[in-house]
Amino acid sequence: MDVDIWAWVGETQQQLSEAGNVGLAMALGDLPAQAYEGRYPQLDVMAPAIAQQAEALGQPWLEFYSRYWHLVGRIGDRVQGAVAIEDAEQLLAFAQREDVRDCPATPAAVEALAVAWANTDGPGYADRRLELLAPAIESADPAGPAFSGLVTQYAAALVDAGRAGEAVTSIESAVERLRAAGREASWELGAESARALLAAGRAEDALTALQAAAGFQADDPVAKDHRDGVRRALVLAQLDRLAEAVDALPDLDVVGEHPRVFVEWAQAVYKLSGSAQITNTWQLGRVLRQWIDYFGMMGGYRSRVELALVAGDLAVARQGVWQARALADLAESAAAELRADAGVAERVAALRAAADATAEPEAPGPLEERVAYFDAADGYNADPERWIGWLAPLSGEDLEATRRHTTTLGFLGYPASGADIYWKMLVDSGDIATAEPDDIGYLTTLLIEARQDERLEQLAGMLPHAAKHLALARLHTARERWPEALDNAEHAVAAGAGVDARRIVATAAQQLDDNVKGAKALLEVLDELADEDVWRMIVMATAAEDWAAVRKGAARIGMPIKSTEGPIEEEMGLIRVILPAPDGGRRQVLSIRTGPATARLALPQPRGMDYNAGDLVVFDPQLLEPLPEDPEEQQNFVPPFAAVSILRPGGYTSYFFDGAAPSESDWAEFTEVMAERGWPMWVYSDENYQVNHPTSGEQLPGVFGWVAVPPGVSPVEVDALLDDATERWSHPLAWLDLAREVDVEVERHERIVKEYGL
Repeated sequence: MDVDIWAWVGETQQQLSEAGNVGLAMALGDLPAQAYEGRYPQLDVMAPAIAQQAEALGQPWLEFYSRYWHLVGRIGDRVQGAVAIEDAEQLLAFAQREDVRDCPATPAAVEALAVAWANTDGPGYADRRLELLAPAIESADPAGPAFSGLVTQYAAALVDAGRAGEAVTSIESAVERLRAAGREASWELGAESARALLAAGRAEDALTALQAAAGFQADDPVAKDHRDGVRRALVLAQLDRLAEAVDALPDLDVVGEHPRVFVEWAQAVYKLSGSAQITNTWQLGRVLRQWIDYFGMMGGYRSRVELALVAGDLAVARQGVWQARALADLAESAAAELRADAGVAERVAALRAAADATAEPEAPGPLEERVAYFDAADGYNADPERWIGWLAPLSGEDLEATRRHTTTLGFLGYPASGADIYWKMLVDSGDIATAEPDDIGYLTTLLIEARQDERLEQLAGMLPHAAKHLALARLHTARERWPEALDNAEHAVAAGAGVDARRIVATAAQQLDDNVKGAKALLEVLDELADEDVWRMIVMATAAEDWAAVRKGAARIGMPIKSTEGPIEEEMGLIRVILPAPDGGRRQVLSIRTGPATARLALPQPRGMDYNAGDLVVFDPQLLEPLPEDPEEQQNFVPPFAAVSILRPGGYTSYFFDGAAPSESDWAEFTEVMAERGWPMWVYSDENYQVNHPTSGEQLPGVFGWVAVPPGVSPVEVDALLDDATERWSHPLAWLDLAREVDVEVERHERIVKEYGL
């Protein structure tokens, strides 16, 4: 996307803002940052909203822009594969429309489809990627922004096709064309050069290429450091420079949020697993198993297979024989989704042979005492992966061993295996109707985690009435099917299923905005509830304005309430209420806590927000940040809580002011005037905000913010008060929007804005 696109974005933002679409205007310029910074909840809300609005406004370039960045957020760091291909194909078709194809950004749609195919199965789609990219590169101007990305994807396709030497040559040619056009290669192109050289057996050259790319600008600057570290570690490991490779490899807590590097990171760890600095543990195996499932959900078929094979090799190295065999089965099954085998069958066979040749670790005691040894094991240091193997001979025969074995399988990421064993014992070989509630619960959990919904419904059909509906309620809750969850949970409660069923009633009812029903379900068993459940009941009762129930809940947790009836309106200190912002982000608003779960917003908010000073909000009383340990920090700590809903709007209206900052005495007098009238006022500018002196042009400290007025105060009154309060200032304050609204001295305010550069 070049400067023409960004100029167009700015113009479009202005148009949207002037048309009253303030939220969309704010979000428009933020979409690239949302995609690159991993702010996906915002992106997944705002990008489709902008695209929908663009379609309604007849602005196809804007629609393309928003759809493109949404797709980048999916196929970039999130590495969505098969689940994104159709959307990528539709975006390319959209880019080829007559009213879109002149947009300078449309070549990016070609790159996006190539990336989606690569995410799905790089080698399997290699030829199609080359066919797609070649004409786009031929027609692309090396001086334009699209060229480098297209060439990077072309080289990646050549590597995946087994033509690494050609990839190196193509990159060298592209770099020359870029240089001739006065442009520099991107970091991504340099990193792909290193990958191609490594695949061609030229590891030293790969390291040189990676080092040369370090100074290049990245298309995705947020990801550059961790992606560079992973690839550098992989190259250094290939060169047997293990200590340097370990130093370069980003920690798991860094890469764990970035699926794009999962496979390369695992490959690097495997190469370094013989190093004393890299520990090959069951925890690593559990993480890799989670990553395998992630790619299964995203349609990353090749990555799923590759991770299963690498994880299997690591399992063999730590004597996790059962897991290595399970991973070989998984890789073989997942390979059916691949368009090209590319050596997978041979690697699966090699993994099986390695597992067969590996001795399992010696058990800690005789078979008949394994359960006792398991229970006596140190829960912190015990290795659950080994216990799977040690309990396996008893599992499916001995109930106590089966419970421990199958739940541990689920913990390590193999719920389907655990469910098979439990099912055989409880259903195929036993009387499920007379099974213990705990066993029904364990099996239900395993089936939910294994996503075996039909099997769970089959199980539910064999259970007594209460257990049947509780199992179904748990399933629907896990799948966020709230009406079905509520219906089954209510049946379970009526049949005497207990507190667990009531918790589901409360959760589902809250999701369906039926707070009365949710609060009632918990209030009826108030004495049996944990504090967490009591707080949930308080939140729902507050939203339903059932103040009697709120008082009962407060008494149950020991929170004193002065009043005995009616709405609770007390001053309980300052808190920060976290609310949604128009751009999909979050906004902190200083507020006064008025009850166990209510607060009144104290700060004026800009026009276009769904809330303002004076609004009474319901919040979730669970702290979003831990209380500081330092006593001095605790004194200044203002606790943050997430808003749940607006209970009663205050009806306040906000007005914007802007200008040069007055003297301290003038400002103190101004704030006192606002306070006397009960008009909340807040300065949103900081010490870096400056304006221009109208004659000398020197920089002056500036100030801008909002003042909110309660219902009944007319705009004319606000204009008159502001005029009176600021008339003696050395520099005038402007409130242009208000002046236009009341049609008073509009030209004067326009002149102030222009002269001071506001």
